[in-house]
Amino acid sequence: MTGYPSLSGGRVALSMMRVVEVEKPGGPEVLQLVERPRPVAGPGEVVVRVAAAGVNRPDVQQRRGLYPPPPGATEILGLDIAGIVEQIGENVTGVAVGDAVCALTNGGGYAEFCAVPAVQCMPLPRGLNFVEAASLPEVFFTAWNNLIWLARLGEGETLLIQGGTSGVGLAGIQIARQLRNATVYVTAGSEDKRKVCTDIGAEAAVDYRGAWDEEIRKLTDGEGVDVILDAQAGPYTQRQLDLLKFDGRLVFIASHLGETAEVNIRSLVRRRLTMTGSTLRPRPPAYKGRLAAELVRDVWPLIEDGRITTRIHAILPFADVAEAHRILDANQQIGKVVLAVDAALASEIPSSPRRERIAAC
Repeated sequence: MTGYPSLSGGRVALSMMRVVEVEKPGGPEVLQLVERPRPVAGPGEVVVRVAAAGVNRPDVQQRRGLYPPPPGATEILGLDIAGIVEQIGENVTGVAVGDAVCALTNGGGYAEFCAVPAVQCMPLPRGLNFVEAASLPEVFFTAWNNLIWLARLGEGETLLIQGGTSGVGLAGIQIARQLRNATVYVTAGSEDKRKVCTDIGAEAAVDYRGAWDEEIRKLTDGEGVDVILDAQAGPYTQRQLDLLKFDGRLVFIASHLGETAEVNIRSLVRRRLTMTGSTLRPRPPAYKGRLAAELVRDVWPLIEDGRITTRIHAILPFADVAEAHRILDANQQIGKVVLAVDAALASEIPSSPRRERIAAC
């Protein structure tokens, strides 16, 4: 316990917690563990005692100063967590103190306690520990939002995912195969990564450093694909539009190779193509709550029976957050890097996730 000056000149006791602070934009070395007051649950929110937190590409971009948090959001990094509900705010139903949950946060996951809208909380899939559950929210929310809602991936369609072994890529392959019976092609930068993609259901995986578009054309007998999920943009853009079938959809989730591109609008109009993009973090809780409900309904049962899996590349202690970011900077990971924020709790498998009540919130 510590305190701050009060208006009467005394001290106001506040519970403190460890968080990761970005000292200034830069490399992993700018990440520092500091103490800050614990959050308090506002209306519609819960405070979660964080057992484990996922490390994601947006965290890296925010650390570099390239992805500022939206207005009103905390500047603390971390978009997905798993832990135990410690406190509930006003107007919260379906979640109780003591529940084991995983959640998509609006930021604040790199901390021992995190405030999050209750509707963004989900029960842990049965049989998963807190580390495994912390690897799920950000990538599955993103894959579902972009493939199912925006791209409208249909039954039996063909899909290309750029970067198949990213967290979103691995989630997307499995969602497309298991829930849409889609034929999935991916790009990946090494033989090991390409094998991982085909092992979990991709029809084929090609090297993104080569003529990947020509290879996909050959694999599809010149037809191309119905949907492309991409985080590169820039010079990839027109090549991807050319690879789409009539009525095809190109969805961007980032623009790592360039924020602008020259495209052939006449071809886009003639072939009835759709080009769109999304940023999930600024969306309101109600939007994310609907995504959470669909994931629990449609994806969680497939995780529980083993048809969809999560892949953990590395589990690091909370104090080694800089090393976690170095792994992502090197782009060698296959799957998720997770921080064990509470080492004593992170590997536990909760015995009673109280699914029905949490899913109803």
